[in-house]
Amino acid sequence: MITLITGKLLNVAEDRLTLSVDAFHYTVRIPEFARRQLQTRCGEEVSLHTIYYLDGNPAQGRLVPRLVGFLNEIEREFFELFCSVDGVGVKTALRAMVRPVPEVATLIEDQDAKGLSALPGIGPATAERIIAKLRRKVPKFALLVAHEQQYTAEVPRDVVSETFEVLRTLGHAESDARRLLDAALSTKKAYRDVESLLQAIYANTHKPRT
Repeated sequence: MITLITGKLLNVAEDRLTLSVDAFHYTVRIPEFARRQLQTRCGEEVSLHTIYYLDGNPAQGRLVPRLVGFLNEIEREFFELFCSVDGVGVKTALRAMVRPVPEVATLIEDQDAKGLSALPGIGPATAERIIAKLRRKVPKFALLVAHEQQYTAEVPRDVVSETFEVLRTLGHAESDARRLLDAALSTKKAYRDVESLLQAIYANTHKPRT
């Protein structure tokens, strides 16, 4: 199974791109929000976290292997979660994901059925199913909204999301976990791993108030 592919970006079309990897050219399908990020990077080397799936009708014996690509593991994880809802397959999810992952996750967390049903291919009934199944699973993805501008090489996305999960495991409510992360990230210091970010969070909570 191919989970990561790195190569020279040759071209970006409406819903797919072509990567040159050694002597091979790979076609990788991409959602709209990823296309917007990649369309100006032709000629550059890019790495995509991928999902491999078989497209077609098994009954007709015509199955075509395909790849779907994302710029990071968080986006790929959310896409797989989105596809797990009844009535939402890979094709529907690809069509629907015109907005960035944090924004779609926030719609789900806020139980905004109207906003979800406005996504291409997602009607009212499907929106309700998405909310019912995923609203308790998306807080860490929605968390990315508040920190979208703070994700640099100094604070990787996965460090923030994993720290959020650890805080929840330690008994913090979602709102409290977000508040603690906000306070630590607002210092704009470098946090390379979950341990260093947790240390900063708990150091802040024990500072005396003036």
